Amino acid sequence: MRIISGTKKGMRLLPPKGHTTRPIIDRVKESVFDVLYKYDLIEDRFVADLFCGTGSFGLEALSRGAKEAVFVDMGKPVINILKKNITKTGFVSQSRVVCANAFKIGTATNSDEYKSSLVFVDPPYEMSKDTGVESHLGRLLELLCQQVADDGLVIVRTEKRVNLLDSYAGLRIIDRRTWSSMAVTFLALKKDDE
Repeated sequence: MRIISGTKKGMRLLPPKGHTTRPIIDRVKESVFDVLYKYDLIEDRFVADLFCGTGSFGLEALSRGAKEAVFVDMGKPVINILKKNITKTGFVSQSRVVCANAFKIGTATNSDEYKSSLVFVDPPYEMSKDTGVESHLGRLLELLCQQVADDGLVIVRTEKRVNLLDSYAGLRIIDRRTWSSMAVTFLALKKDDE
């Protein structure tokens, strides 16, 4: 597990202990960021890494020029590793760590000034099997409608066989990619004319 590109390219991150987290593999992370570059949503932008584990996605975004990242996870042992990774990469002043249930707080901000351009959502697979409007994931995506920038994206990682609804409140699917046993779905806010 390493940072793929940017100012910290090649830096290895401390891995999680045990099997409670599933870090995104480098090849998939690189492919996701290749898709994101066409949207120009990284440099000087706010990003959020929900169910962040050791922080691989948010740290990658910071390495590629993101202004600030918020990391949300409720696992205290993994938060300790996350903080070590943030220190190791030198992104302490650009990082905010929130130890809480991301399903309940989303990006941990409702301020228009700090809306995230990118929100990476990577819940435990067991918690993302139900994708209905009233599911944990459905309610989180509805909450994120108020926390994502108007031109921002929400990226959701699930098992390949899990399909999200076409839309959740103000978010709609614009792209979906699959790798091996996982899927990554990209959602954007609906425009007024849609």
